[in-house]
Amino acid sequence: MAPSKSKYLFSGVLSAVIWGFFAIPLRNLKAYSPEQILYYRIFTSLVVIWLAIFLFRRKELNKDISYFKHIATREKKIVVSQVIGATVLLVFNWYTFIYAINNISIKSGAFAYMVCPLITAFGGFVILKEHLYKVQIVALILATASILMLATGSVVEVTWSVVIAALYAFYLIIQRKMQNLDKLNVLAVQITIAVLLMLPFFFYQHTSLPMEAGFWLNIVLIAIVFTVIPLFLSLFALVGIPSSTLGIIIYINPIIAFAVAIFYFNEQIDSHQLMAYLLLLFAVFLFNWNMIKDMLTFRRK
Repeated sequence: MAPSKSKYLFSGVLSAVIWGFFAIPLRNLKAYSPEQILYYRIFTSLVVIWLAIFLFRRKELNKDISYFKHIATREKKIVVSQVIGATVLLVFNWYTFIYAINNISIKSGAFAYMVCPLITAFGGFVILKEHLYKVQIVALILATASILMLATGSVVEVTWSVVIAALYAFYLIIQRKMQNLDKLNVLAVQITIAVLLMLPFFFYQHTSLPMEAGFWLNIVLIAIVFTVIPLFLSLFALVGIPSSTLGIIIYINPIIAFAVAIFYFNEQIDSHQLMAYLLLLFAVFLFNWNMIKDMLTFRRK
């Protein structure tokens, strides 16, 4: 790969690697309720993301504001409904992921993001009428089989995995429909709306502000290192590499997450689960075979 492309590839890989270790700061906050973690993650992310936009991406922000001002009223309503709908899905995704990591298992979170792109593809096929090759349909059937295999072992674990994956998958489908807006600006607006939605619940449930330094260290770490930085890296990667390439790179995330669960947190995996995970991994490989083949052909050239 040319040197000019290597920095974009590195950015994409680094973003996926960072997200793979997300369970570690979340587990450091296991003593706190998922609601507390969610509230402060959203509040801190709001400050960090708008600060980043005002410092480094004002041009993109002004462009999006100008675009929104000049589109028709009907289109404005569609954009607003899409942003609000995606925000609700994102908030629920964040909450279920936090709850699963700290109360179910890290494996459930890792499995969710392994199956998520496949659910996204299926949703795109059904909702957006996107084309799927026969081999991809076979891959989706195999992925469904792997989910059913896991369900026979732990219905609770696989249910959480599928719910997390489905929420994020439909969030991505809505994001895909917003083609004319900068993704980071959209995320900033979504986090702003999320704060407004969460404030009533926060004040209703609020007891006292956490004073432990460890809590704030991990919250700031989550907001900066596991939210804003990988998003910046993945956006930068898309400048120089195809989204299909980044789509394959993203699978590094759940693979690392599985490794973290087993080797760092000593979560157990039995032969039944291993077979299901390997079947899903094969389904992922099969689903992306055309892209992998194209990448290998391109490299030979």
